[in-house]
Amino acid sequence: MAEAGIAADIQPQGAPAPLVRIIGWAVLGALAAFLINNILNIGFGVPVPSEAFSGGGAAAFVPIAVYVAVIGLGTAYVLRSGNTPLRADALRIHNFNLYIIRACFWVVLLVGIVDSAIAVMRVEKVLDQFLSEDTVRNLGLARYVGMYIHMPLIVAGMVIALFTRTLGFTWLALMIVFAELLIVFSRFIFSYEQALMGDLVRYWYAALFLFASAYTLFEDGHVRVDVLYAGFSNRTRGYVNAIGSIFLGVSTCWVILVIGLSGRQSIINAPVVNFEITQTGGVGMFVKYQMAAFLAIFAITMMIQFIAYFFEAVADYRDEPGHRDVTPTGH
Repeated sequence: MAEAGIAADIQPQGAPAPLVRIIGWAVLGALAAFLINNILNIGFGVPVPSEAFSGGGAAAFVPIAVYVAVIGLGTAYVLRSGNTPLRADALRIHNFNLYIIRACFWVVLLVGIVDSAIAVMRVEKVLDQFLSEDTVRNLGLARYVGMYIHMPLIVAGMVIALFTRTLGFTWLALMIVFAELLIVFSRFIFSYEQALMGDLVRYWYAALFLFASAYTLFEDGHVRVDVLYAGFSNRTRGYVNAIGSIFLGVSTCWVILVIGLSGRQSIINAPVVNFEITQTGGVGMFVKYQMAAFLAIFAITMMIQFIAYFFEAVADYRDEPGHRDVTPTGH
């Protein structure tokens, strides 16, 4: 099981590269500002930046100010820590990304177990035996469950992630296998099946593949469909990875975020705001809105990791010490 800490063979050495670091931190700053502005727009009705010059009023300049402030903070950090090597910055960014992934693992584990348990008791009318009628009715509402059950579990997952080091992918995969076995035994031995069983497997499957992608990038585990890269020198690989990280990786993540978070009715915002559920209704789990959010988490963690990858790639191109020896997956 991979640990959240960086391997000892990663040495944060090398000459300063302020311009490269400014580019990377500016991208991260723009990402943070974009997410802040999305919350301001959806949650508080603040106009989007494009409305600043089309009758949006003074409030439309707020998101522009957010971009300037956050990107400015990133630039100021680079200028203040001008002697920080690229590999040290990559290590710092990667560690922060690991915390996000670790927190997401704990969140989906806790939410999956608790929500499925509530769904079973809701379907089998167990809740009626020891809860009031109003509480039972509320536990059949996705918005109530999302606000008063899921949100505390999300906070708990974030806190647990502060004190743990394992990323949890192996355990999540094991939980998926256990859930699949439960479906097989209950269906073919006891002739018992509920929609929530399939919901739980889909929920954990989505989390496993989308959350693990960023760490897989760090380990160079994604399949490269080419016949040239394996024969490149470390310096040439660094050049290719640096260009690809920005122009292919980061740009793809921006496309996902811009399309998915472009307004209240967008494909990510709409399900989250409305606590959307599947067509199974009250007999299933109330986690569909979180699965929509998984797309945003995927793009966010991948973009953060691409910036760390970009820093490492430039360091490799400059033949700086501390190169990580990983075996890329070919096809």
